[in-house]
Amino acid sequence: MEALKQVIHNESLVLNNSIIKADTFLNHQMNIELFNQMGQEFLNYFKTPIDKIVTCEASGIGLACIVAQYFKCNVVFAKKEPSLLMVEDYYTERVFSYTKQKESLFSIRKDLLAIDERILIIDDFLANGEALKGMISIVEQANAKVIGIGIAIEKGFQDGGKLIRQQGYDLKSLVIIDQIKNNELFFRE
Repeated sequence: MEALKQVIHNESLVLNNSIIKADTFLNHQMNIELFNQMGQEFLNYFKTPIDKIVTCEASGIGLACIVAQYFKCNVVFAKKEPSLLMVEDYYTERVFSYTKQKESLFSIRKDLLAIDERILIIDDFLANGEALKGMISIVEQANAKVIGIGIAIEKGFQDGGKLIRQQGYDLKSLVIIDQIKNNELFFRE
């Protein structure tokens, strides 16, 4: 997606050869016009009815909400930490965060996912695929069906995308960065 590549090129900050800071447009301040373009791209790609979008807190929520408007469905997000308000039954999965370098317990209330629901998973970044694996596990625990996975930015130089595709999931990344070298990003064409 050329518009996203341009914004990444102009606004992102490369912290090292594996970390890209996209907080001016993707996951702190959000560029809603760009999110709308991404929503349309996902709708054009996943040409099938979707019952619900699943994402994880916090960075995926904004994008997922905009994308949901295009699919005319609700969004449910996996919470990362237990709270005193968690009194219902939950599907859970332990997930290691590459960016935060710590483990979280993803959880979604059981009554928010139904058997045979058609689920689209949306997230901002894909690196090693741990967050995706956690969300996929929760959807499958609910006996719902992962119809597709939409990612804004995939780090193609890490194994997450490859592993998810090898498992047979329909993964659409709007931009894939194949390499970061000397603070320069190299995009897959």
